[in-house]
Amino acid sequence: MEKWLLRRLVSSFQDTKDPETRNALGRVAGWMGIGINLLLVVGKITAGLLTGSIAVVADGANNLMDALGSVITVAGFRMAAKKADEEHPHGHGRYEYIAGLAVAVLVLVVGVELARGGISEIIAPSPVEFGVLIITVLGLSLAIKIWMAMFYGALSIKIGSSVLKAVSVDSRNDALATGAVLLSAVVSHLTGVALDGLAALGVALFIIYNGIGLVRETISPLVGEAPSPELVQYISEKIASYQGVLGLHDLIIHDYGPDRRYVSAHVEMPSDWEPLVTHDIIDRIERDLLDNDGIHLIIHYDPVEPG
Repeated sequence: MEKWLLRRLVSSFQDTKDPETRNALGRVAGWMGIGINLLLVVGKITAGLLTGSIAVVADGANNLMDALGSVITVAGFRMAAKKADEEHPHGHGRYEYIAGLAVAVLVLVVGVELARGGISEIIAPSPVEFGVLIITVLGLSLAIKIWMAMFYGALSIKIGSSVLKAVSVDSRNDALATGAVLLSAVVSHLTGVALDGLAALGVALFIIYNGIGLVRETISPLVGEAPSPELVQYISEKIASYQGVLGLHDLIIHDYGPDRRYVSAHVEMPSDWEPLVTHDIIDRIERDLLDNDGIHLIIHYDPVEPG
């Protein structure tokens, strides 16, 4: 279903190495999140107010924050797609990282607000009207949020997006929150014990815990994290695969956003080869990584005596 949907919305959806396609997929995912979450907001808040459930109302407010998170996602992808200029010669790709951090902060805010509402409900519980309306709204919401978590998770891996990963985790948290609210409503109806506030508080603590992890994860590339060993190995092996390359060292990777990596390396080549030959090989290596991997590579030539 996901492939069919993406194919209908982005014709070149499989070419994820193309920056324009990647950006289009991110914006489409963001707009989908806005529309779906706003529908859930209307349904949950209406059901919560009609039945007197603070947990359902809080769950609806959570979806409102999710819609805002999707707005940030769309804005992040749009800003990241801006071309390089005099003030930002390496482009604006880190806006996507900033958007991911903003979504992570929203997750924390939602968790804190949900905890506050849950504590208030524990102190002064209000009667909750259990019925078909709550079951229907929460059941549909649970199914939708599970699908959204899977959709965003798969797409985040496909295009390597930290902001979509944050949205995926948020959708998973929403599914857990909705499931807890639904379970507490059923148990409360069967036993007569008021669990609305406890369910809200338990879910809130889980969301806060995950929110802290998301903030750490999304802020890391902004402050300059070390490149992954897999990326270092991939670049090193690709350079070393060319004829004449005897070794390399001082490989440095600068990350200015997804598909905006600038790399420098010292490459050792035979000193007795013609300079034009070695220069041609170096040019081919640099073009290869730029055309096929979107990596801007600058090589410093180190002549080495073969013996």
